[in-house]
Order: sequence, then C-alpha cells, then structure tokens
Amino acid sequence: STQPLISSHYNFFLMKGLVTKGLSIEELLSFFFFLFFFRRLSEQSVPYDVKRQRFDSPHHETTVVNLAVPLPEEHTYSFPSSTPSPLFNTRYVPDLSVCVPPLQDSSFPYVTEITLPVAEDKLSQQVLELFQLCQQQTSDLNKKELCRIELQREIQRIFPKSRLFLVGSSLNGFGTRSSDGDLCLVVKDEPVNQKTEARHVLSLVLKLFTTKLSCYIERPQLIRAKVPIVKFRDKVSCMEFDLNVNNIVGIRNTFLLRTYAYIEKRVRPLVVVVKKWASFHDINDASRGTLNSYSLVLMVLHYLQTLPEPILPSLQKKYPESFDPTMQLHLVHQVPCTIPPYLSKNESSLGDLLIGFFKYYATEFDWSHQMISVREAKAIPRPDGVAWRNKFICIEEPFDGTNTARAVHEKQKFDFIKNEFFRWRRQGNFK
Repeated sequence: STQPLISSHYNFFLMKGLVTKGLSIEELLSFFFFLFFFRRLSEQSVPYDVKRQRFDSPHHETTVVNLAVPLPEEHTYSFPSSTPSPLFNTRYVPDLSVCVPPLQDSSFPYVTEITLPVAEDKLSQQVLELFQLCQQQTSDLNKKELCRIELQREIQRIFPKSRLFLVGSSLNGFGTRSSDGDLCLVVKDEPVNQKTEARHVLSLVLKLFTTKLSCYIERPQLIRAKVPIVKFRDKVSCMEFDLNVNNIVGIRNTFLLRTYAYIEKRVRPLVVVVKKWASFHDINDASRGTLNSYSLVLMVLHYLQTLPEPILPSLQKKYPESFDPTMQLHLVHQVPCTIPPYLSKNESSLGDLLIGFFKYYATEFDWSHQMISVREAKAIPRPDGVAWRNKFICIEEPFDGTNTARAVHEKQKFDFIKNEFFRWRRQGNFK
C-alpha cells in the first residue's frame, strides 16, 4: 500500500513545522509531485467504473444510454444534402510534427528533436520533472492512432463518405499519460443538428460497437449532452475514448493549440503542470461543475499573452490566413508546420511563470467583468448576450466564440476554484 508512504512523507513536512509556517511554492510542488506520483500508482488498481463514471452530477445535462440493437451490416447511410468536399477526397494524416516521431503512414515534414527550456532554479527543475513524468508518450499516441484507423474502416461501412479525426489533447501538444482519446466523426462538411442528426448517427455507431465490434469495444455508452458523445474503451489498447459527430470546431482548435504548444518551448511544460495541479485539486472536471482541460489550457495561454513582455502572440491575428475558420478541414493539420517559433524577449523561468500564473488569476484578472480571449490576446469586457449572463467564468472559444467554461454554473464551485488560486498565491509568499 502507498498510503503509509504518503502519510510518512506528509508527517516529515509536519515535523519540520512547514505546515504551520506555510509551505513555500517549491515545497508545495515537491509534496504535490510526491503525492501525484503515488496517487497515480494507486489509481492503477481502481476499477474502471469508479474512475470513469463521472456523469452523475444532478446539474450535468446528460443521459447515458446503452443500446444493443442488431445492426444489419448491409445498411449504409448518407446525407443527401451534403455537397462534395475535398475533405472526403484527401487522405487524412494526423500532424505529429515536432514532438513525436511520425507514424508509419505519415508523409509530411517533421522535426526530430524536442527542445525544452533549461531549468536554472529548483522550482523550474521540478516543473520540468513533473512534465516529463506526465507527458503523453509516443506509444500512447500510436495506440490511439491505430484505434482511429481501425474504427474509421468499420464506420465507413455504415457512412461511406465519413472521416474520423483524432482531436483534443492527444494531438494538441498538451496530452498526458492519462488523457482520453477524443475522436470527431465527420459525416458531412455542413453543420449537423446535435440533438437530432448527431444523436442518430451516434446511435448507429453504438449499435456497431455493441454488436459487430463487441469483442474489441468495452462499455460503450451514449451520453446525451449538448454535444452528444459515445464513450467507450478499446480493449486492445486499453485506451478510453469520447467520440462526437461533426464538432468541427474541435478539429480547428486542436491545431491552433498545437501551434501555440510548439512555437515557444516553455508553453508545454507550464500547461501540463497546471493541468495536473488542477486535476489534483479537483478543479478539472466539467462533469462536476469545474473547469475542463481546454479552459485550463486557454487560461495559461491567455496569461502568457498578457505579460508586460508577452511570451505568446495572438496567432489568429498574426497569421489570419492560417487560422481562417473557413479553411477546408483537410488542410488544417498542415498549419503547425508552417508557423515559425515565436521569439519573446521575456526570459522568465518556468518557476517564475508558474508563480505568476497563480498570482494573475488570484489578484489581477477581474472575474466579474472580464472575459479571457486568446483570439484577442487580452482580457476583454464580458459580452452582453443572454448566453453570457450570470456566468461565473467567461473564456472565449477562439473560433466559435462560445464560453468554454460554461460548466462552472454554481457559485460554490466557482468560489472553490478561486480559492485554489488564492491559496497557492498565499503559499508562494507573493508581495
């Protein structure tokens, strides 16, 4: 059992009097590092149902549906209203440039070396160590990509013109060892009604999973959310996946974030450590009314954009053609390879940036009147629209302008999130 080790380590801090005096940011991160490492070991023995079934919030508008209706193999489906699109005439190859060696079927340029910042102080070294422990491995990505290829072949028997995209943290550069695989099934190049069309498509996919593919797919579930998904576990790779239909913005923002991830070498370590910090402190679960990982990433990018000497620009302003929301999807994955590194005059260490991140959201950002906008690279006034009223946290989605933090709809949860920033700001002994 790891519990005695955790307790004895914590007792060591107590014996030193660090709890009563107040932990420094370095000591907190050391303790967090230790606890995270052993929590991760202990979670390996936690049953799948306990770890993954987090759709029980009474305020989370989802319904779980299990269907086991036989799917006639000879049935195929199409959308007559769809017009021919280059999307379905071009072989999709995921962009694995810069950080991860290309998969065997990749055909675009890549850089073989991964550049990380040099850590010249203890806290920066701890950030780097935690990042290297937690970051998604090449083997993880290979397993997800193999599952995508196999599923696409099976799904195309039902929807011949469809394409299956790997999106989200698996490809955006901010993935971790525990990241689920996010898949977007594109059945046509026009928007689909998420309440009707998307659910219908997913119900057919669910039938496929529960019949023909039942030997390979474990616990498939249809989640009737605002953007409905099918959740499932691939028995071969032991990876967990969420599959949506035509959530096109997720494809576009995947490669926008990927570009941010690799144009400045301090971005990825800082984002991954913040995600792990948030998860450890229970403020990284949208199904329970806190922040989703996408919002946390945007919060870090926004902070780096708003420093007196910015570390990141607004890519959408600097390269509007590359991030045109009307760009054909089969071209989107090429964008990260075309954007050069951003050379910032800001030489702050990872440790200083982590401390500054907590300070910014604890004391500087105006939660009541401002909205986070990575698109504008600044905090902007909250919109007056109905969709933004009575929202505790406003974070603009860079492409469609929606609120990525809309899951935080209870004041108690909002206060809990803010208190974590205040607590870490105080523990860091900021002036």
